[in-house]
Amino acid sequence: MDNKHIDTIAVRAGQVRTAEGEHSDPMFLTSSYVFASAEEAQARFSGDSPGNIYSRFTNPTVRTFEQRLAAMEGGEVCVATASGMSAIVAFCMGTLQAGDHIVSSRSIFGSTVILFNNIMSKFGIETTYVDLTDLDDWRKAIRPNTKAFFAETPSNPLTQVVDIAALSEISREKGIILAIDNCFCTPSLQKPLTLGADVVIHSATKYLDGQGRCIGGAVVGKKDLVGEGVYSFLRTAGPTMSPFNAWVFLTGLETLGLRMKQHCANAQQVAEWLSEQPNVSKVHFPGLESHPQYDVASRQQSGPGGLLSFEVKGGQEKAFNVINKTEFLSITANLGDTKTTITHPATTTHGRLTDEQKLEAGIAPGLVRVAVGLENVDDIIHDLSLGLS
Repeated sequence: MDNKHIDTIAVRAGQVRTAEGEHSDPMFLTSSYVFASAEEAQARFSGDSPGNIYSRFTNPTVRTFEQRLAAMEGGEVCVATASGMSAIVAFCMGTLQAGDHIVSSRSIFGSTVILFNNIMSKFGIETTYVDLTDLDDWRKAIRPNTKAFFAETPSNPLTQVVDIAALSEISREKGIILAIDNCFCTPSLQKPLTLGADVVIHSATKYLDGQGRCIGGAVVGKKDLVGEGVYSFLRTAGPTMSPFNAWVFLTGLETLGLRMKQHCANAQQVAEWLSEQPNVSKVHFPGLESHPQYDVASRQQSGPGGLLSFEVKGGQEKAFNVINKTEFLSITANLGDTKTTITHPATTTHGRLTDEQKLEAGIAPGLVRVAVGLENVDDIIHDLSLGLS
């Protein structure tokens, strides 16, 4: 796959055909594997000989997904996990230890905030939150024990964008691991590793699947970081991706490039239409020239993505009205689906945050998030207009 286009990699990379000569990717639904001898078993378990041992950490279908996603991101190794959140847990547990410090953007998924504050803190790992786009804020938050930077870009749900290359200069200068959640762009639109990031984290549940079928996650990066630390945690603790889910994600990757182009095109039209609505006070979308980080997004992304949010005049009551008046948009907190989804972040994805945390993260009562799908864009706009008229 050297020197191949990412769309070719998404279809071809990682597959090793069996003696059956299958054309599509096979699914290996097995918990264990048989060894030719006791000596072979010993060599596998000791690591002296490569090969399958137990599907908690070695499975051919999962391995194909890992190799394909690693190739698409330009990483050396990928470790697949049971969910996007377990990917973040695996990254933290595989690279950090008690006494370490994380600097994270405030503009991250609500469950990630809860993970850092309520779970990782139990293991002696502290987190400081900063403004995603303010590089000076990142610098000031660094401590002698800071080991990791964590950021979503674009962020959920305000679509804020950080200059990854500039942030990586800070992290490299201080010997800090830079982890970027690339869930909303995918490698089809953005490659953080080529911009200087050390680790890329995915919720495969979203755009990598693309049809809302399965739960999964992934951590991509260098062999010495991801292939050792993160993989060792997965092997022992077992937040493992199932072979069936890996097979579903493989089929999703094959159409990722096509889908992301249409998600971007539809979202652009919806965002431009929302910007003209009198009952909308603000639209958050990197494809609009009014977006504060439009230039950065245009430089490091090949498309704006399919996620947008907008603030409805009148607060939560009016936001609920917009959501409830829709006729076919799916009222659900998931995203990355072929079907357009709509939700109220303050009471769903970020509902467990305190009012102060919501205020700091910019999650206003009137904010509505839309993950624009692949339906006819005129129909999507009409559905949104029912509650905005």
